[in-house]
Formats: sequence, C-alpha cells, structure tokens
Amino acid sequence: MKRRKFAKNIALGVMAIQALPSLATNLKSSISRIPIGLCNHSLRSMRLDAQQLIQYAIDQKLDSVLLNTFQPFKSLDKKYLSDLRKLANSNGVSIYTGVGSISKYSTKFSDKYGSAEELLTEGLRVAKAVGSPVVGVRIGMIDDRFTEGGIEVHMEEVIRVMKLLRSQVSDAGVKLAFENHAGDLRIKELLTIINETGTDICGALFDPANAVWAMEDPMKALQNLGANIICTSVRDVQVWETKEGAISQGMAIGDGMLDFKRYSKTMAELCPGVPLHIETISNSAQQIPFQNPDFWKGFSGLSMDNIADFIRFIKRGTPQLIIKPPTGNNKREFDIELQQTELLKSFKYLRAICNIGLKF
Repeated sequence: MKRRKFAKNIALGVMAIQALPSLATNLKSSISRIPIGLCNHSLRSMRLDAQQLIQYAIDQKLDSVLLNTFQPFKSLDKKYLSDLRKLANSNGVSIYTGVGSISKYSTKFSDKYGSAEELLTEGLRVAKAVGSPVVGVRIGMIDDRFTEGGIEVHMEEVIRVMKLLRSQVSDAGVKLAFENHAGDLRIKELLTIINETGTDICGALFDPANAVWAMEDPMKALQNLGANIICTSVRDVQVWETKEGAISQGMAIGDGMLDFKRYSKTMAELCPGVPLHIETISNSAQQIPFQNPDFWKGFSGLSMDNIADFIRFIKRGTPQLIIKPPTGNNKREFDIELQQTELLKSFKYLRAICNIGLKF
C-alpha cells in the first residue's frame, strides 16, 4: 500500500473514532477505565517495524503496544531499544514485549537466538531496555498436543526453563506472561504452569479466541484466570457447529459472540490496569473437529462432558463466509485494507460502547 493511501486511512479512522466521544461520555458505567492497545500481529501484512507500530499507536491515541516476538525489532542494540522507549514514553504509550516459544520440543520453537534459556535471557534484556513489565512466552500451537508425550512434555519443559531463570526474571523487574496460544493450552493447564513456576514471576497472557480453539467458553476462561492475567491479546469470535465439530473465525470486536461490555467489566474487576491489546485475525476459519476420535488424542483425560460449556457456547454462533479479493486485485493490498478496517472498527467499538481507553 502506498504511504499516502495509508496515511489517509489512518486519518479517516481517527475521525471516525473522534466522532463518538458523546457516546463514551454518556455510557453509565462503574468500571475503571482499561488501557487500550494493539498487538503487532493485527497489522501483519503491513510488515511494520517496532518504531512504526509505536507511531501507529501514537497516531491512534492508544495506551499500549504489544510486540509479541522479536520480529518487529530492526535491531536489538541498546541504542535502538532506548530510542523506542523514549518515543513511546514521550507519547504516553507503554511497550509490552514477548519472545514466542520457549519449549525446545515445540513445532514452533526457533533456535535463531540459541537455546530457550538464551532466548529468554535476551528477552529479559530487551524488556528491561524498553520498559516492558512482561516478557510474553508460550509453548507453540495445538499441533504440540499431538507430539510424543503430549502437551505434558512441553509443560514440564517450559516450567523448567522459567524456574531456571528465576533470579534473572526477578533482577529484571518483570514477570513472564505465559500465553494460551493457538489452541496449545486449556486454562487448567495454563494455571498449572503459572502456579508451578511461581506467581511471583509468572502470570497469564490471555487470548479468549485461543481458549475457544481449545474447546473452552472464553468468558469462563477469563473468570478462571482472574488476577493471574498480566497481559492480553484479544479479538472477537464467531464459532458454529459443523458435522465434524465446529469452525471458529476471528472477528472485529463487536461483530462476534463475545459480550465485551461484560468482558471489560470483568477485566477491570479481576485484573485492573491490564491493557486490552487488540489482535484482530479475521477472514480465516479454524477447524475444531471434536467429533473426530483422533482429535481427542491430543486432549488426554478430557471427555465430551468436560466441554459442556463450550458446546453451549457454539450453539449460539452464526456461520461466516470468507471474503476473497476481487479478481485481479493484489492479495496483500486486500489483506492490508481488511486488517486496518477490522482493527479500527475494534477500537471504535471498545471506546464508544465499552468505555475503554485512557485518552478518550
């Protein structure tokens, strides 16, 4: 997308949001205001670097930005990181960082920065340099549940790595935010990881749509995690029944099944001050084939009785269509336009309807 067109889209988005202050003012709510931010993955097709993402957050009057891996950083040098911190701080934007998978057995683990211990050590240095209160970590994705030894092998490994670096985490003055990522963990398993690692150094990076992928009701998952949540990435979702089980699709906030008024109120009560980082991943369908016996091989000890809340949840869903670019249109430009639209729509809804954001 051309720079001029990008700037025009941003300006239109800001105008749309600024047209709604009366709605936010008139909203009768007793909840405290929740910071609003974005996750870098929301604008993945634009391939923005860390500085551009921070500038985007500034332009949109956001409170926070989540850089959930090293990928957006053009450098990990001290001066570069210091300059990012100065840019964010001078404009009232907090930076949250992450490193990705820390299970060497995961299908998603990368040894680009060495071992999991070395990766996490570097993550702690980066977090301290940019002023992040957390380092986001995870196992990988749902495929890891089907590897030899199941998800338990990965859980044991990440607990080992985090406990090994306990003193470094404490010295850095941050906490490890463990994510339920791409269906890899159910909330009970995430809580086991947090509690065995130690709540003094570890909390949750919660994604409600990923809880759906793992066959859970996202609101109940939020309530069960409660004060353990220290970071978020959120989007709305539609999930509906199929012959094979269900299909889940990410949506702009306000277009899906989650009640974000209730969600926001619960967040404010259970984990006040934790930002909502919007990670819109729309227009892509995710199969949840729980009617297939092979699918249950990845969920040892779980039965249909254990997913009753999830079954009730999906019965309210509405099937969605995948939007394709018109013939002859550039696929990347189409994705960029869609991702911006979904993100700005989410900001607008959360501010106007849920009274979220510190700058409006």
